[in-house]
Amino acid sequence: MSDAEGAADRPGSPAPAKNGLSPYWHFARDDWAQLRADTPLTLTAEEVNQLQSLNDPVSLDEVVAIYLPLSRLLSMYVEAAQNLFRATQSFLHAEEGDKVPYIIGVAGSVAVGKSTTARILKALLARWPNTPKVDLVTTDGFLRPNAELERLGLMQKKGFPESYDTQRLLRFLHDIKAGRRKVTAPLYSHLVYDVVPGEMTMVDQPDILIVEGLNVLQPARLPRDGAAIPYVSDYFDFSVYLDADEEDLHRWYLHRFMRLRNTAFRDPLSYFRRYATLSEREALDFAEGLWERINLSNLRENIVPTRQRASLILRKGASHRIEQVSLRRL
Repeated sequence: MSDAEGAADRPGSPAPAKNGLSPYWHFARDDWAQLRADTPLTLTAEEVNQLQSLNDPVSLDEVVAIYLPLSRLLSMYVEAAQNLFRATQSFLHAEEGDKVPYIIGVAGSVAVGKSTTARILKALLARWPNTPKVDLVTTDGFLRPNAELERLGLMQKKGFPESYDTQRLLRFLHDIKAGRRKVTAPLYSHLVYDVVPGEMTMVDQPDILIVEGLNVLQPARLPRDGAAIPYVSDYFDFSVYLDADEEDLHRWYLHRFMRLRNTAFRDPLSYFRRYATLSEREALDFAEGLWERINLSNLRENIVPTRQRASLILRKGASHRIEQVSLRRL
């Protein structure tokens, strides 16, 4: 067997795509777990339980096997990025400070577990020995308000790229990357299913910023005249895509909806309050409709096509357990 033929069988070797090429190294779960080395576990089982989202189970074993190796890798990447920034500043004779925020994007479908991944990463990164300042922002706050979506006929496309105030999101990321102080982002409420008027979250010169959202890896449409049109991931230093089979995402979404029907939807202030009183069959039919009309369409048209733009792909099995890790080669 030649070296090229045997390479795909070795741990961490790139698995060939349909044309025999791949920009990634692919790791089975156990092979990836070995890359933890001596990275310490700084979270308890109770803390991990508090970080997980509804219907997105994650165990301490998952943190050890998947997220500790990722934390170790990111520590190396962040240090390298800061060294490169200082070298560039020296070359330019610039005096903008000795660091620039490192931005990590987290993308993937509804119900895949983006929020859990983002929160675990935030907790782990903030507990590095040098205790960096780590902030987390979701792109939900940059959705256009419901009234505007209704006016534009986009309420049935909420979560699609066109439903976001992309220019405001780009300005936010630009200001963060420029090292500006006290940059604000709109606040979104899942209870009322809308942006909260006048409410903001503040990001003040973090060492690391995690940006979580459905379509954060979506590229801009390239202009024929070559004009500069930045897109969100231009500001990312690293990106993670949470991946799973369509059938599993469908099942997880329905299960989460039915659990919310018996919990959060019963809050008198909930946008979905009226669905809490539906029969189980009616509620399930309604959730199926939402999945088909909105979430599945968004997944196929906008989210999955961005998967190969990620720095790292975490592939989940039917039980939410991450079974494969794909790391983009430098």
